[in-house]
Amino acid sequence: MNLPKYSMGVGDRFFHEAEAQLTAFFKLKEAGVEAAPVWNKSNREHEIIGTNPDSVRLKADEAVNKLNWPGAYFVDADHIGLNTVDKFLTSSDFYTLDVADFIGNAASEADVKTFVEKYKKYAGKLVLPVSNKEINITEEQIEEAAKKYLYAIQEAGKIYRHIEAKKGAGNFVTEVSSDETETPQTPVELLFILAAIAEEKIPAQTIAPKFTGRFNKGIDYVGNLAQFESEFNDDLAVIKFAIKEFGLPENLKLSIHSGSDKFSIYPIMKKAIRLFDAGIHLKTAGTTWLEEAAGLALSGGTALELIKEIYANAYDRYDEMCKPYLTVIDIDTNRLPSPAEVSTWDGVKFANALRHNQANPEYNINLRQLIHVGYKVAAEKGETFTNELVVNRAKISELVTENIFENHMKPLFL
Repeated sequence: MNLPKYSMGVGDRFFHEAEAQLTAFFKLKEAGVEAAPVWNKSNREHEIIGTNPDSVRLKADEAVNKLNWPGAYFVDADHIGLNTVDKFLTSSDFYTLDVADFIGNAASEADVKTFVEKYKKYAGKLVLPVSNKEINITEEQIEEAAKKYLYAIQEAGKIYRHIEAKKGAGNFVTEVSSDETETPQTPVELLFILAAIAEEKIPAQTIAPKFTGRFNKGIDYVGNLAQFESEFNDDLAVIKFAIKEFGLPENLKLSIHSGSDKFSIYPIMKKAIRLFDAGIHLKTAGTTWLEEAAGLALSGGTALELIKEIYANAYDRYDEMCKPYLTVIDIDTNRLPSPAEVSTWDGVKFANALRHNQANPEYNINLRQLIHVGYKVAAEKGETFTNELVVNRAKISELVTENIFENHMKPLFL
């Protein structure tokens, strides 16, 4: 099972927007570029909302069959480990192996020594393909990379082999994720992470490294664009080198997590993947939920009142909503409008504050982030919330499709 060159992870937290999401992929195909949709939902989201992984497969299959999608599509067990993977085995064919918690844990001295002995031949000057950039590698760097990452990749190997034993080799796509950690990986570190992946015989088709800068939920990239461009290009070059050198899958590509709404880096990524003739996997995560919220606001009436109530509850339960996401949000509470103020807004003003249009003076980056992580409140509303999604489907679907195609696909692929 091979992941196509371009793929895009889409979250559908409440299982009502798969058709609207898939419509964006049809529009991209009509424009001359094909990307595979990957419906992703993490164990954390399932627990918060009270859903199960089989429901993601059900809704994905329904949308594909109803709209007659002709291409590949996948269901991602997002950010799983050995303790959570089993519940995804019947429904998923894409597994994001999250090893961030194990980074820095020491592998055995014998394993580190063996790794260094095998790979010390790469010490010296390495000229990266395509860019022809020179990087200097020391034996000490190889040892440091092994001490920092080898154990984590060994854990990824355990998860991979557990899945393989249940599903069979070649019947699923594997991603290795090391993005949810404090420090970005250098090109040298990524090279030897990939070597360790090869040692574990993990047929990784995507890898999600950590980059410099902030990849906060649902808002633009915060960081030095020139530095990001350098890191992104270096990583593409390292992957191209590692595929041939270590025998990794030919279609191995970068995966950008929390990549939704990173508008300022899309042109950089577009230029780079064309230069390297490389693939890309982009996760747009929870922006569909935000478009649902905006659609409810614009629908007015009881839908507008409901989304105002959801905001007020999230505001009052701020610490609870934000706690699981503290590493990927930056909310200035002094700039959050009070529920009393929001109660006076009409639907257009609410949607303008929420939707990610930096040219709109009413856009509020803090409100957007709080609603992004406040989906638990919507889940608690049960049918009161989901019934409004059904009643107001036309407006919501329009926004969902527009957001994915206009804001994400066009800047990155067209």
